[in-house]
Amino acid sequence: MLGGLQVREVIPLSVEWDDIGGLVDAHERFLAGARVDSDVRGSVLDSWKRCRSAGLEPHRLLVPYAPDLALDDRFLRAAEPVLRNLTASLSGMSTTIALCDAQGRMVQRLGGDRRLRTHLDEVNFAPGFDASEPVVGTNGVGTALADRGPVYVAGREHFADCLQPFACAGAPVRNPFSGRVEAVLDLTCLRDDGDPLMLRLVREAALGIEARLLEQATERERALLAAYRRAGRGEQEHRGGPDDGSGLGRIDLAVLRERAEALIAAPHRTLDEVTLSRGRTATLLRREVRGASGEAGAVVEARIVGVPELRQIGLGALATTAEVKSASASTLLVPPVRPPAPAPIEPLDSGATTQDRLLLLGDPGVGRLAVLARRRLELLHEAGIRIGTTLDVTRTAEELAEVAVPRFADFAAVDLPDPVLRGEEPEPLRPGVPLRRVALGTVREESHLYGVGDQVSYVPSTPQARSLESGRAVLEPVLAEAGGWLAQDPARLERVLTVGIHSLITVPLRARGTTLGVVSFYRSQKPAPFEEDDLSLAQELAGRAAICIDNARRYTREHNTALALQRSLLPRGRPEQSAVEVAYRYLPAQAGVGGDWFDVIPLSGARVALVVGDVVGHGLHAAATMGRLRTAVHNFCSLDLPPDELLTHLDDLVGRLDRGEGWAVENGHADSGIVGATCLYAVYDPVSRRCTLSRAGHPLPAVVAPDGTVEFVDLPAGAPLGLGGMPFETVELELAEGSQLVLYTDGLVEDRNRDIDSGLDRLRTVLAAVDRPPEETCEAVLDALLPVRPSDDVALLVARTRALGPDRVAQWDLPSDPAVVSRSRAAVTAQLAAWGLDDLSFTVELVASELVTNAIRHATGPVQLRLLRDRALICEVSDGSGTSPRLRRARTEDEGGRGLFLVAQLTERWGTRYTPEGKIIWTELPLP
Repeated sequence: MLGGLQVREVIPLSVEWDDIGGLVDAHERFLAGARVDSDVRGSVLDSWKRCRSAGLEPHRLLVPYAPDLALDDRFLRAAEPVLRNLTASLSGMSTTIALCDAQGRMVQRLGGDRRLRTHLDEVNFAPGFDASEPVVGTNGVGTALADRGPVYVAGREHFADCLQPFACAGAPVRNPFSGRVEAVLDLTCLRDDGDPLMLRLVREAALGIEARLLEQATERERALLAAYRRAGRGEQEHRGGPDDGSGLGRIDLAVLRERAEALIAAPHRTLDEVTLSRGRTATLLRREVRGASGEAGAVVEARIVGVPELRQIGLGALATTAEVKSASASTLLVPPVRPPAPAPIEPLDSGATTQDRLLLLGDPGVGRLAVLARRRLELLHEAGIRIGTTLDVTRTAEELAEVAVPRFADFAAVDLPDPVLRGEEPEPLRPGVPLRRVALGTVREESHLYGVGDQVSYVPSTPQARSLESGRAVLEPVLAEAGGWLAQDPARLERVLTVGIHSLITVPLRARGTTLGVVSFYRSQKPAPFEEDDLSLAQELAGRAAICIDNARRYTREHNTALALQRSLLPRGRPEQSAVEVAYRYLPAQAGVGGDWFDVIPLSGARVALVVGDVVGHGLHAAATMGRLRTAVHNFCSLDLPPDELLTHLDDLVGRLDRGEGWAVENGHADSGIVGATCLYAVYDPVSRRCTLSRAGHPLPAVVAPDGTVEFVDLPAGAPLGLGGMPFETVELELAEGSQLVLYTDGLVEDRNRDIDSGLDRLRTVLAAVDRPPEETCEAVLDALLPVRPSDDVALLVARTRALGPDRVAQWDLPSDPAVVSRSRAAVTAQLAAWGLDDLSFTVELVASELVTNAIRHATGPVQLRLLRDRALICEVSDGSGTSPRLRRARTEDEGGRGLFLVAQLTERWGTRYTPEGKIIWTELPLP
């Protein structure tokens, strides 16, 4: 016995309370993201997860203080003697009693010695303290509210650092008729003084307060509750099997129960017909009844056609409106009761087997509240399924509006600040901060509310501004009398009232401690105005949507960061070159940025390199890897390597990177390396109109002839980059001027709904067009092959070939004779004069003579001199030697060694490239 309370049971606890060190370690591992399921009680771990989702930080709490709190006088009258007895029983112990309201805010603090009170005062655990779980984390008050039952929390089981010196036990106190939590009772002591017995004490004290609340009930309420409890005992005595002996399964019983509740809630309806399984039907009859004490109610009886036997079984109960409302939160099946004898029902079909049964007994309010409770549960279930199906902020806001309208509200508006739409961290939302109308759900088009895309700045008096400031939902049951709401835009909102909108609930969208925006729910003429009971449903809807919006915002931020990185690594603009006319497209994947890239790289001799590559995977790692490979390709291009040799070098580089060589090491672990990469490399020469291609595991390129014929180049596949050991092969094509070379990544022709062969067939069909510019080719290909949001990123490069005609090329074959140098100078001068480039004669003569002299003196084989007039004047000298000249600075006393130095000084660029027959020394001079 404790203060006159009867001790009923001890709830066992499955944790060693002295294992504080283990809990500290588990808490640290939980915060680091490790699994701690086996080290922490399930209820405590669930609370920790809720705290983490709310964005709480154990070392820093921002606790709101609410002074001058009070509870209802009726409740205080019931609680006062129980608290007085409990305080007297604990007078010799270092334990304090805290009485908190239904929101977890402390109203009274009783008892406790000086040492305990000092520690409590240090953390402000005093009247006005908000102990709700989303504010201070796991504790006796807030977690009891969240779990809707008694809890015991000791030491490091508290989520917050400041509460770990304490042990506490809390239990909610419910109204015995409504089932609502009206208060929370808590016992707190220092951790070393804690004992699981506190849980039993606080639970019995809560039951004692509930019993005294019951004593304050009216005669009618007590009579109805007594009938309900007698019915419960009858159910235990007469309960049947799964189908209750009637031949009806659980699904049929649930259907009947739902229709019976709706019939009881409809005072003007008396009959309903229900179709059941196996071809059976039931006719429901509603009639009024009156109990022995004068309490009025209604009974629903059912005549079921097609059952195997006749038997009447009670399934209903006579209960108060509040009692069934409470029961409906967990189950809508109330216990049976023996009702007054039902009136006979005329047979529907004399030849059918029928069964009469009493289905439900209650009053119209019971049925109405049960139906509302079921609808609310169904709405929350639907919200959990339909809200957050994408990681798009705008779409998530639209889903919230779609779920709320029309089942909860006639109009629903979601307003978010622009930074949230961009994925940025929002600044604190205060009155006057501009918001953007992101979504608007309506039952009809004409509402006069702000439209989607409008910017709204709420004045401080509006419900929206008040909810943003307080962080709580605000109810305006009569909008016509809400001057603060009308002050936002009197002319517009007067028109809103004319269409019948009469009540409003605004709820801030809060997630992880941050306010992301506000949602407004409106009702118009037909539905009843919003009530206080609707606030909890509105808050639950907004809370679920806020988490999804915040997840989408965070994803948007990461996606934009990765996309910005990738775009910074992709080509910007088109390089200057005359070999091909190019167009390109890059489309990021719906799931995020990837590693696709393309390049157009000018080479020596007016040639151009075309590159398309694909790094497997998505995200920042794939984008960064793509940047590395693209840089490597540029560096290898500067060496003028043939395509197969370039891919060999690239393959070696990827292999070394994949093994972790050269990757950054962070926290002692090397980067994860490359999962895989493919590449296609092509070099086109506008003089010979020949194109040399090689690929490493990449899709086949397509060639579109000027007449529209499409062919996929029969190019050996080669292994993807990084595997090593296999040589790459090349194919050389001669392309007619005006041909189109189409390079792409696999995301263009292959996805989860289409194999690569069908994708290639569609690509061939689209490309078969005559004289279509590359830009139009890109648009046609994307329109035909890609959905609006591709599942993989896509790179597409289209190059239409040009030719450098004979009038822009001059070429001389020279014998290996020093006397030919003077003749080469004369030929160069004559050609430059023909091109109108006399201003370059002196420089080009000198460069050509130096290069020809070096070839004759130091090389072997035939010597050839060639001039190309392109964007620059190109001078090339080829020979049969594989030895490359080396630029050096000659000393004062040296007789030679200055020729190549002079060439480098007189030209804009120079270099060497190798051919199967030898090498070519080339130079470029800018045109006048």
